[in-house]
Amino acid sequence: MGRNGTGPVIRMSSTGTHAAGGVECCYCRCCTCIHVEFLKTLPGLLKLGETIISGLIQSLLINYGLRYSTTIGSAFEGALTTSSACFLTSAVLLACYIVSEKSYRLIRSSLFELMFNALASFLYLSSASYLAFSTKLFLLPEYYIRPGFDVYPAMSAAYIMSGFVGILHGADAYFSYTHYKSGR
Repeated sequence: MGRNGTGPVIRMSSTGTHAAGGVECCYCRCCTCIHVEFLKTLPGLLKLGETIISGLIQSLLINYGLRYSTTIGSAFEGALTTSSACFLTSAVLLACYIVSEKSYRLIRSSLFELMFNALASFLYLSSASYLAFSTKLFLLPEYYIRPGFDVYPAMSAAYIMSGFVGILHGADAYFSYTHYKSGR
């Protein structure tokens, strides 16, 4: 509570980028409430990449690995849970950031963005290493024996992309930390 009994005051810095929002159509701008310029920034590209790759990982795991989830074991469940949770959260954050510049400024400068990206990085990197171990141990022998066994390459692609998106989330966590510490 403040000195006069009121709650905390949140002040937004006016940078003048909101007027550049929207979609340019002929000689005017339409839908200026949409913050499409966010996708041209480094945090926007990171968030877009995280969302797309997480969706691809989830698709690979469901389409190829679900039939062999008992063979792969808990590594499959961990990778699917990680990709599902992080895909949903990243997609919601991306939608909020595109729709509202104010939401971007408030959420990006909060502790949530930092904690989510750090946790997502840890979860992706750990699930990628566990899925890689299980894929090599349980699916590689079957890949050598059965021709046309496409589960092994799909799970290999899933753990490689999981490692990559874990690094992306780590970079996003670092940029979130610098943004959080700068107090913008």
